[in-house]
Amino acid sequence: MSGPSITYSEDQAEAHDRLTEALRAMGVDLDAETLLPAEEGKAKVMAVIGKAGSGKTMLLAALVKALEAAGVELVSGDWEGRRRKDRRTLAVLAPTNKAASVLRRRGVPATTIHRILYTPVYDPEYEKVAEWLAGQGERPAIAALTDAALDRAKVVYEAHKSVPAALASAGLRGSDFITGWKRREDPLDIGFVDESSMLDQKQLDDLREIFPMLVLFGDPAQLAPVGQSGEMVFDKLDPQAQLRLGRIHRQEADNPILDLAHALGDPDLGFADFERMVEAAARRDPRVVVAPRADSDLMARSPVLVWRNATRIRLIRAFRLAHAAPEDALLPGEPLICDGIELPVKHRKKRIDLEARGLIKGAQVVYMGPGRKPGFSRLHVVGAESPQLSAASIVKIEKPGEEEPFIPYAARMGATFLHGAAVTIHKAQGSQWRDVQVFSPDIYAASRTGRMEAGQALWKRLAYVAITRAEERLIWITRYMLSKPQAALGTDDLVAPVAPLTLETEDAQ
Repeated sequence: MSGPSITYSEDQAEAHDRLTEALRAMGVDLDAETLLPAEEGKAKVMAVIGKAGSGKTMLLAALVKALEAAGVELVSGDWEGRRRKDRRTLAVLAPTNKAASVLRRRGVPATTIHRILYTPVYDPEYEKVAEWLAGQGERPAIAALTDAALDRAKVVYEAHKSVPAALASAGLRGSDFITGWKRREDPLDIGFVDESSMLDQKQLDDLREIFPMLVLFGDPAQLAPVGQSGEMVFDKLDPQAQLRLGRIHRQEADNPILDLAHALGDPDLGFADFERMVEAAARRDPRVVVAPRADSDLMARSPVLVWRNATRIRLIRAFRLAHAAPEDALLPGEPLICDGIELPVKHRKKRIDLEARGLIKGAQVVYMGPGRKPGFSRLHVVGAESPQLSAASIVKIEKPGEEEPFIPYAARMGATFLHGAAVTIHKAQGSQWRDVQVFSPDIYAASRTGRMEAGQALWKRLAYVAITRAEERLIWITRYMLSKPQAALGTDDLVAPVAPLTLETEDAQ
């Protein structure tokens, strides 16, 4: 294999060797860089389990490179080439757009689970372009594309390995080359799933139908999905299939956020002691901040993380008042969270379109402004590969003390949204932000309940998940206060790397 060698810790090396052995049994030899056709009937599920900083992502990325070097083809939700009997494939998946984008920023070509469950149907003319881009066909002659446009598409494809991005760089819209979506019928091959602590049993069962070889990467200290009784899907695997990473690697950078996260593993640690640790970390390192109030400017792109829904609603109300948002409308730049899609069964194709473009439950979205049709909104889906689109929207703004939310925008049906200036810690799983604000009064409230989850105090799990969402800076909010905004809400910071995919059809409502 080319490229610099990677130095593994003992537990990483053992996990790597075990996975290499399992892949060899499935016909993929990483050492010899040889492939055998997949055999029907063989199936295996394994899990790499470790806390934040234990090197899970490093191991995943190294395995992806090794599989590529061995000739395994990477498959995304964008486009699939011609099927060959001897072809071996790999898909790297994450439950959310943001989690997939975190991997992509680290050079791992990841997509969401929703995207891999469906496949795009390409216009036959542009299918030829896709085949040429992927090295599976001759350079086509397309009336709608000049030679310069094709050259530009090739450059973009080589840089990003994305057919839609390449075609968009040639001046095409998604509706020009994707005619629809269909549920995947044929199985794939090898699947790596990051943030697998977020998976429920049904999602795992769906993935097992598609991938004979499935490797889960997960953090046992996070919060289990609702309805799983505190248990994560990898907990049910045979112990021999669980590869545990214990050493913390990112400590070499003297990361105070990870220090705090791993201190929560002490069973004797109380909330007051932990808060003193946060204060001590803030005194010696600027990456930890103790603040008496939430930053209203930061909330526009990085929500305050809370435990209680009532706290979330109060903070959203305060955020909108601070930014002088009108009662009956959204301002461009306001953050939203997708709460699902409300469409009848007969509009299944539209549901697939919306999900394939990133509008899945929990997706972070920024409101860009009203669409061209009543009930439509222009949206920026954070972390999506093609982030900007227009969709029929139902926006719900909850208010303190009121059971029914106020709905400033409502199509008859479409994607539903809640405000995203504050979100619950449960919904924040799988996401990361450069700066994270954690509302400590809620963590304290959880500690007072005495509740336990899977053998650990609930407040510790909440605190662990919340603070490990921070990539660079943790802001520990201590009071029910909000700072005055220093800048007006806007969308100038939102850059779309490719042309927007628009979901505006006459019957879309």
